[in-house]
Amino acid sequence: QVQLMQSGGGSVQAGGSLRLSCVASVPTYSRYCMGWFRQVPGKEREGVAVMDVNGRPSYAASALGRFTVSRDNAKNTLFLEMNSLKPEDTAMYYCASDALCWILSNKYNFWGQGTQVTVSS
Repeated sequence: QVQLMQSGGGSVQAGGSLRLSCVASVPTYSRYCMGWFRQVPGKEREGVAVMDVNGRPSYAASALGRFTVSRDNAKNTLFLEMNSLKPEDTAMYYCASDALCWILSNKYNFWGQGTQVTVSS
């Protein structure tokens, strides 16, 4: 069982930046694919950015060029640096993990508790 504890997020004006963090409670963290997803009410959860066990990132088109995913295997932590935020980035953001890498699909087995990101115009 993998437990994911998220931090960061909050409210920011359009054009601002935020950073999300996700700490995983698993000894073999480096063997897990990790990613960030987001969801707004009434819509399906969508992939934002994922990093595989080799450190290769994948980004949704909406995040490419603005968001950066990274991981610190020594600290079991995944990060999402979000820049040039837009009102349409407003959502609940979730950290996800799995031994299998589902890329941007929401088939991951383990999920964080979610953290709200609100971007005002």
